[in-house]
Amino acid sequence: MIADSNHYIKAYEKRYTKDHEWIELSDDKTHGTIGITHYAASALGDVVYVELPTLDLEVSAGDTIGAVESVKSASDIMTPVKGKIVATNEKLEEKPGTINKGPEGEGWIARIQVGDAKEIEGLMGLDDYRKHTEE
Repeated sequence: MIADSNHYIKAYEKRYTKDHEWIELSDDKTHGTIGITHYAASALGDVVYVELPTLDLEVSAGDTIGAVESVKSASDIMTPVKGKIVATNEKLEEKPGTINKGPEGEGWIARIQVGDAKEIEGLMGLDDYRKHTEE
C-alpha cells in the first residue's frame, strides 16, 4: 500500500531496474513511488546524505533525479519511468539513514506522476530482480 496524504492507495507489484531502483504504481497507474532497493542500500552502507529531486521536475525514464551518499560511496538515483516529480521524502534530509532501515518502505525517495504506465512493463518483477542480483 502507498500512503498518499491521509489515504491509502492499493498498489501494484513493485518493479525493479537493473540499476537497483524500484517503483510501485498506484492502483490507477497514474502515480508511482520510487526508491532504491535493499540490495543497493546494503551495498552502499550507512547513508549519510540524500539529494532529493526537485518538485515539478519533468523527467524521462533513466534520468538522474537525485543521489545517495554513504560512508563508502555515492550513487545516482534514476527514475524508472517518465513523468513529473510530485513529492519527495523530506524526512531523508534530516534522517538519511532511514534508507538503510527501510529502503523499500519508509525510505522511499520520490513520488512521480507517471507519463506512460506502459514503461513499467519493461522493468523486472521481484523474481527476475533477485536473479539479476545473484549474477
